[in-house]
Amino acid sequence: MVPFAGWDMPAQYQGVIPEHLAVRGHAGLFDVSHMGQLEVRGAGAIPFVQRMLSNDIDRIEAGRAQYTLLLDERGCPIDDLIAYRFADDHVLLVVNASRVQADHDWLAAHLPGDAELEDLSDGIAMLALQGPAALGLVELPELPPFGFVDAEVCGVRAIVARTGYTGEPGVELMAAAEKVGPLWDAIVAAGAAPVGLGARDTLRLEVCYPLYGNDLDDAHTALEAGLGWVCALDRKDFVGADALRAQKEAGGHDRLVALRVEGRGIPRQGMPMRPAGEVTSGTMSPSLGIGIGMGYVPADMAAEGTEIEIDARGRPVAARVAAKPLYVKERRE
Repeated sequence: MVPFAGWDMPAQYQGVIPEHLAVRGHAGLFDVSHMGQLEVRGAGAIPFVQRMLSNDIDRIEAGRAQYTLLLDERGCPIDDLIAYRFADDHVLLVVNASRVQADHDWLAAHLPGDAELEDLSDGIAMLALQGPAALGLVELPELPPFGFVDAEVCGVRAIVARTGYTGEPGVELMAAAEKVGPLWDAIVAAGAAPVGLGARDTLRLEVCYPLYGNDLDDAHTALEAGLGWVCALDRKDFVGADALRAQKEAGGHDRLVALRVEGRGIPRQGMPMRPAGEVTSGTMSPSLGIGIGMGYVPADMAAEGTEIEIDARGRPVAARVAAKPLYVKERRE
């Protein structure tokens, strides 16, 4: 167990590598109850969310969710999150644990009179069931990717969402905090391996999903982070849009790139890169058997195949810029 954002978090159960491989090979269950839930209700809910979030929530209907960003006026992420559209007057935002208060304060400061904002985080627990066998392990409703529904799972009422943070198929389950224990027990009894936050980090890094506080921060814009695809710059105005449009037109900005180590060595957050840049996330990939990472580099170093030297506490480690994702699951005929 380790402390994180005011929580005691399960870092590992059996160990990072066996838990990582369980998710890649079968199914793993994560307790991600540290994630926050902010609810927006009222006649002005959708217009408010449209103004505050980077993606276009009008492109999804009720029962669908969307990955999006909460940005400041400079176009830098305050957080990355998933917006769940329940109805025209009801949106749920699932946010990072370390950003719940910052997100709430930012949204509250811009809240119009025809919308209400409530922090539901303390009353909601969240589990993530992920892996190639996840969708058949227990009885689940059939859903498209980023679809969600209120349903009963193993006798517990939950919001079931076809979302996740591993690159594998699966669902995330939100239930009343006092009822989630039996749900966890039932899914583990069905064959899911308990998985901690250590393997969650190695899994997401293999598929190059960014982590706030490492790869996303208030010093780099959404475009620099490679998240322009969730910024509806050509369809609407939102907080930070003007800054992003100006940066896009000017070009030449830094880029968040994926890294593959050549030979031995493991990148770690904060390690300098030569001729320029810094590692934001790094680990030994259990699936690939090599050191991998992500980091910000100048635009002229961002091309795939560019050679980079990582300063691993005084020892040079050779690496190259690689295509995202770093791990691609083999197709089975």
